[in-house]
Amino acid sequence: MQEKILIGAPVDSGQRQPGCLMGPAAYRVAGIARALADLGHPVSDRGDVAMDPLPQVTSDNPAIDQLPQTVAWTTALSQAVESALNDGGMPITLGGDHSLALGTVAGAAKHAAAQGRPLFLLWLDAHSDFHTPRSTTSGNLHGTPVAYIAGRDGFEAFPPFPAPLPAERICLFGIRSVDPAEHAALQQHDIAINDMRVLDEQGIVAPLRAFLSRVAEAGGMLHVSLDVDFLDPSIAPAVGTTVPGGTTFREAHLVMERLCDSGLVTSLDLVELNPFLDERGRTAKLMVDLAASLMGRKVFDRPTRSYS
Repeated sequence: MQEKILIGAPVDSGQRQPGCLMGPAAYRVAGIARALADLGHPVSDRGDVAMDPLPQVTSDNPAIDQLPQTVAWTTALSQAVESALNDGGMPITLGGDHSLALGTVAGAAKHAAAQGRPLFLLWLDAHSDFHTPRSTTSGNLHGTPVAYIAGRDGFEAFPPFPAPLPAERICLFGIRSVDPAEHAALQQHDIAINDMRVLDEQGIVAPLRAFLSRVAEAGGMLHVSLDVDFLDPSIAPAVGTTVPGGTTFREAHLVMERLCDSGLVTSLDLVELNPFLDERGRTAKLMVDLAASLMGRKVFDRPTRSYS
């Protein structure tokens, strides 16, 4: 089996609610390495990434918070993920707020470009995160990664994103909170937006299957970015951006199981876990269980469906 490489990303600069920097430790305490090893995967833990030296960068938007720190994390995490992929492993980044995806997806994109393969992104999140540093009114940079990945303007302080992903390679899944500026920008892009109404009307499987089929047909690599707030807060309270109406326990596991069946996932983020807001570790344990489902844990083995 392919080695699973754990990368700690104690990133807390993308938002103002303290606590996400404790996320990597919480995942380790919740037993993520053991859960994957018990499934037969070789697992290595490269420890927590250290933030690069702070660059001298500024923004014209006075609301922007902790820009130098977020840029520094972006460069460090891009290198860490690219290195893990170059070593033949599957990087699993333990966050950390969702601004870490500015770096992790950049690293995956560099590797994919070097391999001559298209990179696809599955964004499992309550939010579209399609702001730019110019459009955000909160100034929280965890709301900007998808815009950066899609090549939108306004990221002059950041390293240029390698090979921005065209809209048809991005799937927003489980969305239920979009700001007006994001909504207007998304209308100008052909990104697949599977909000909770789509999932209520069509079910979880049909839109996911359609996206995975596109990945398989293109021979693509797939980066999955899983935010705690993809889940309903009744089962996952340890996040500073709770939005009611998220996926249920069973729906979330079904998504992970279908991803496992596809065999397409090449890198993974686990983000926005804030242990300070958790209840006796229940959210950390659930996220570990979901990662295990993605890596092959099943109640009952079924024939694997082909997506080609």
